[in-house]
Amino acid sequence: MFIAPDIEIDESEIQLRFILAGGPGGQNVNKVATAVELRFDATGSDALPDDVKHRLKSLAGRRMTAAGILVIKARRFRSQEMNRADARARLRDLIERAVKKQLRRRPTKPTRGSRERRLGDKQHRGKVKRQRGPVSGED
Repeated sequence: MFIAPDIEIDESEIQLRFILAGGPGGQNVNKVATAVELRFDATGSDALPDDVKHRLKSLAGRRMTAAGILVIKARRFRSQEMNRADARARLRDLIERAVKKQLRRRPTKPTRGSRERRLGDKQHRGKVKRQRGPVSGED
């Protein structure tokens, strides 16, 4: 499975298991194992660099076991083939997101003009609110 120019996962590293899917579907749900459980040993894979493995672990959250195995369950469709393709696409998407390095936010200060505009808006708003007071009855 091609992910990025320098990352390609061998199909032998991906394990697929078919399980019964719950939910609507009548007898088909009870008879046919259409849901797919994809397992990928992310920590043991030589295809992924260490920094990508670290980001993948944080992105995967509860989908990754303590042993570093990524588990994706696909049961959106009623056909086994479509669920298999969905699981692989979700794995590819997750790894592609882990490959991209997030830029650190560089703290900046507000400009002088933006500070002046903010303070001017606050003064104007306060003036509007002060004018909402009770009207004096001098008429």
